[in-house]
Amino acid sequence: MTASSNILDLVERWAAAEQRNDAKLLDELLTDDFTGVGPVGFVISRKQWLDRFDKGLENRAFTVEEPQVRTYGGAAVVVGVQAQETSVRGSDSSGRFRLSLVAVRPADRWLLANVHIGPLQYPAATRTSA
Repeated sequence: MTASSNILDLVERWAAAEQRNDAKLLDELLTDDFTGVGPVGFVISRKQWLDRFDKGLENRAFTVEEPQVRTYGGAAVVVGVQAQETSVRGSDSSGRFRLSLVAVRPADRWLLANVHIGPLQYPAATRTSA
């Protein structure tokens, strides 16, 4: 398997764990110093990321679309689109978001060191001309 296919496999396993709300599997896929950045800019630790399901986050569907992998030795960056059907404490937070992942290979397997979720597109009213 090439590095890109190994990283895409990691992304697929991560998305499957998110869809199943499976903190135990996520625990195996994240680095010890993992950091997550949410769609409105909040930054959370590995423990907070794993605890989201106990705090009311529920994914009903979760996919990563159009992943593009760039490798840099023992690190890689993946950019794609995260599509989710999700609620937090009963409030809908479904949508499509721009997704950036940082994967590292500290030993014999790839792990996620960072997930950054942001808006896919700014509302038309806030766009400026270049």
